[in-house]
Amino acid sequence: MTVAATLLSPAASPRAVTETICAHCSAPVVAHENGAFCCAGCAAAFAFIRELGLGRYYAGRTLDSATRLPRPPEEPSEDAAILALPAEDGTVSLSLLVDGLHCAACVWLIEQALQRDPAVITARVNLTSRRLTMRWRGGVDDAVPLVRLVQRLGYRIVPLDPAGADNASEEERALLRALAVAGFASANVMLLSVAIWAGFPGEMGPATRDLLHWISALIALPALVYAGRPFFRSAAAALRARRTNMDVPIAIGVTLASAMSLWETTRSGPHAYFESVVMLLFFLLIGRYLDRRARGRVRSTAEHLMRFAASPATVRAADGTTERRPIATLKAGEIVLVAAGERVPVDGRVTEGRSTVDKSLIDGETLPVPVSSGSELLAGMLNLAGPLDIAVTAVGERTFLAEIIRLMEAAECGRARLVVFADRVARRYAPAVHLMALATFIGWTIVGPWQTALLNAVAVLIITCPCALGLAVPVVQVVASNRLFRRGILLKSATALERLAEVDTVVFDKTGTLTLGRPELRPGPEIDRAALEAAAALAARSRHPLSRALCRAAPDVPAADGVEEHPGEGLSRLTAEGEVRLGSRRWCGIDATVADEGSNSELWFARPGYPPVRFCFSDALRPDAAAAVKRLKSAGKKILLLSGDRAEPVSVVAAALEIAAWSSGVTPSEKCRTLDRLRATGARVLMVGDGLNDGPALAAAHVSMSPATAADLCQTAADIVFQGLSLEAVPEVLDVARRSGRLVRQNLCLALGYNLAAVPLAMAGLVTPLIAAAAMSASSILVVANALRLGRGS
Repeated sequence: MTVAATLLSPAASPRAVTETICAHCSAPVVAHENGAFCCAGCAAAFAFIRELGLGRYYAGRTLDSATRLPRPPEEPSEDAAILALPAEDGTVSLSLLVDGLHCAACVWLIEQALQRDPAVITARVNLTSRRLTMRWRGGVDDAVPLVRLVQRLGYRIVPLDPAGADNASEEERALLRALAVAGFASANVMLLSVAIWAGFPGEMGPATRDLLHWISALIALPALVYAGRPFFRSAAAALRARRTNMDVPIAIGVTLASAMSLWETTRSGPHAYFESVVMLLFFLLIGRYLDRRARGRVRSTAEHLMRFAASPATVRAADGTTERRPIATLKAGEIVLVAAGERVPVDGRVTEGRSTVDKSLIDGETLPVPVSSGSELLAGMLNLAGPLDIAVTAVGERTFLAEIIRLMEAAECGRARLVVFADRVARRYAPAVHLMALATFIGWTIVGPWQTALLNAVAVLIITCPCALGLAVPVVQVVASNRLFRRGILLKSATALERLAEVDTVVFDKTGTLTLGRPELRPGPEIDRAALEAAAALAARSRHPLSRALCRAAPDVPAADGVEEHPGEGLSRLTAEGEVRLGSRRWCGIDATVADEGSNSELWFARPGYPPVRFCFSDALRPDAAAAVKRLKSAGKKILLLSGDRAEPVSVVAAALEIAAWSSGVTPSEKCRTLDRLRATGARVLMVGDGLNDGPALAAAHVSMSPATAADLCQTAADIVFQGLSLEAVPEVLDVARRSGRLVRQNLCLALGYNLAAVPLAMAGLVTPLIAAAAMSASSILVVANALRLGRGS
């Protein structure tokens, strides 16, 4: 929006301005005719992208407000060459973690820019993991200009040690490959089996039938060897430990069915059961893959925190020189330099400099806090205004981030009780299946040939295969996940729905969860419009959140000239009448007897000849927060509010939403202890939060949710992430979970009823392996059809 206005202050000079967004990073900016950029770094990145001929990046990208803006770093990183790995063929490879990726256009931009370098062989960016892997011809020192190229595009990077990468993801990829092979084999073998069934009996000749059986064997047996490895390995490990698990009957049944089918094929028998083998593997691998994905989230949470803590720091030596060093090499007492716009990399104490810091990632504090010499800072805080010198006070396992990691790992290990319960069920189920199959074989051996006895025993193993039981939960999860995804809700854990269905207590964080996390000027008749516009003219020269809020309240006011910003204090400007100040009450000389509504939620404006004016700010509630809380109460849920913010804003939000139980100034460990006390009383807690301080609580809760505007690390810890400003996602996901739980119980009853009816028939010899496979498939189809009813719900 372009406007022209005249500042009401006497010495102001009217100028035409543009209230717009930065052409590179899309941050709000007040720009004059010299260009619409928020900083010199964005201007340089914009010009560099245009110089490379990659300007269509701006037309194709989709910025996500939940992700850090693609703003260039203050200084290029010199640490890349340390982790570059030379190869024997003369090439060098390097893995990087890229901060600021938003969409596929970002991936395209980085890859295209790097591939312009003739020395670069490959450059690949994974949008999901934010990992850049590149390989080039040359030496390790060439890593520095390549990394600087990525930084000039506007992205921040962190060198990634391949030795510390997530090797466990290879297991997920192996399962996915096995699933693909089983799916391919089952589709093709089933087509051949349908052809055999259509020609039975009499219409198809033995030669044609045998040919189709051999083709089925050629497809199924290699697929069995490859796709069945997860079950065979698990069964072998269990047997070596002299115990059984769910994979033992699966491995025995699949092996015997395959062996009997091959025997029947070699002797030109009428029946082969290759389709039963590959279908069993395909359906069971679906459940196994979903389970592995859920467990992978446990590891990734702490790993993301560790990578965040591993970013290098700028250290000043005793002789005054500076160098970039990994965090792990720092010692207590060393001086770390933190420029404006950078994250504080260590726990420490300010020794020199004045600034304001954003603590929202750490303790949920709504607004920036002024710091100066002697102030204590924690790793993860964002330095907003001026440069700071920080003396390191804690390193390694004694830092705040290390404590966060320990809390999260301990909380995540608590969920292993679900795995213990599943193993206990498996230990009871598997011996029963084996005993029934053995009893069938012995009984039929007494009254008939061993071939018939073995055939009936295999039928028992197949018909009792827990395929329907294995699908009962995953298929409901898939349908529910699709329904929630259409409403902007992403399920990240395979067990989230099961745990959501048990929730009876909902615990909310405040800032960024119940509220929008952005301060706004409180409206009121006492606000003088002239004073507001004069103050907004000064505020237009600052990027402080309260200054931006003032500018939004008076968008047509141009920026004043000659404004000086004082870190941690406020703004000042000399006019013909004297000095005009905007900032804290101390900076503006306000009498201490004036009522304090919270030094971090107000700005004072002082002009010569006028009484001082106070502007109060509040963090607006999400539009439907009240309706969502009311809906949760009507569903019988107990509501609590735990916030790291100050008591005054927390009490205002609690009163507005009619939440009786609330606490302020709560630390991460206190949140975990509160959840532990609730768990001890039998409560099943859903935690909804968005800050790094909520990470341990999100992991410790029975189940957790996070908005898409939350910190990346918080989203990693959460089981569910929801998009947009609507808080209705919380009652919606609980409702879907409740219905999903009911469908899961129905599916389990269907599967149990199927086994109770089918097993006696198989033991009586009335069911062949072919019929057993068909019955098993029918039970699976019935379970899937029942689950699909959830997708048709409103």
